[in-house]
Amino acid sequence: MYLRHPRRERPLLRWALVVANLVALGGLYLAVSRPDLFRPSPPSTAVETVEEHLLRGEAYFREGKLEQAIAHYERAAALDPENALAFARWGQLLAFRRQYALAVERTKRGAELAPANPEMNALLAMALDWNGDYDQAVLAALRAIELDPNYADAHAYLAEAYADLGRWEEAVQAAEEALRLGESNYVAHLNMGYVRERMGNYGQAIVAYQQASQLRPTLSFIYIRLAKNYKVLGNYAEAEAQLLKASEVDPEDPEAYDELGLLYYERGEYERSISLFERAAQINPSYLRAYGHLGLAYYSQRRYEEAITYLSKAIQLGSQAVEHYYMLGWAYTFFDECDKAVPYFDHAVRLDPSAQAAWEGLEACGEQRPD
Repeated sequence: MYLRHPRRERPLLRWALVVANLVALGGLYLAVSRPDLFRPSPPSTAVETVEEHLLRGEAYFREGKLEQAIAHYERAAALDPENALAFARWGQLLAFRRQYALAVERTKRGAELAPANPEMNALLAMALDWNGDYDQAVLAALRAIELDPNYADAHAYLAEAYADLGRWEEAVQAAEEALRLGESNYVAHLNMGYVRERMGNYGQAIVAYQQASQLRPTLSFIYIRLAKNYKVLGNYAEAEAQLLKASEVDPEDPEAYDELGLLYYERGEYERSISLFERAAQINPSYLRAYGHLGLAYYSQRRYEEAITYLSKAIQLGSQAVEHYYMLGWAYTFFDECDKAVPYFDHAVRLDPSAQAAWEGLEACGEQRPD
């Protein structure tokens, strides 16, 4: 009789069945114990929040990346037009970028939204002072101090405004009070430096600015202030080092390149200075000072056609520097274009009746001085 041998199971198939059963059991366990794992994934686009933009703005500010910080504060204000902090800090950084009128507008909005907040009033004081509204800056700083007498920043901004008004004793008192309240506060040291600088105590100003730079090493304008004080004292090597540091800390700050260019111009290194002025204008095409300095540099080299281009641009951007007007007038005069030159000479003498170069230009063009 034919006997059929029993069929042997294949080992590979047996193990595959075991694994499949284990996976199934594991899936059942997870489905019961962790149902969240089987929920549909949320959309990939994250929801923006005001708080997120405020935090990112502050982080970028501390890193010295002002353009990115400004963008986040602007976005926070767009998401919540009633957020005082977004407007006030946005305005503060606009002042650092020398957009003074806009800085006042933004910080004023912050103070309107939160009139009882000392920070909003203090930042308004800073913006007003940098915009040249010194008396209003004093009032805003005093409001901040009334709201919080221990707020060091408010005393520091008050000191700055008093210094700009020439009220030296009050400026020193306010600066000292700011330091007493905030020994590790960079604003307190910064504005003590400013008070000393305005009083002509450049060595003491340097010490204060150095302390400010150590507390906040990512802000380029502190190094620029140091450079200006070193320059006044005739220490051009240290002034150059500070300006190079400023451009390294914030490559997007046109003032660092502009001031470095001016330093080289004063040493007679015209081509080197021109390249830096051009760099400043490229970074910020509305940075008036760079165009004025380009005009000056080309004028000094008797390259009057280029001087006309850049001096005209500076005036177009709003320059009221008397030398820009009479240099532009003389540049046209050298091309025998007195019809174009005379209006600039006239404007120069209206700005400054003692501008001898402008009067001489008018005489060269056949104009008579008034009796």
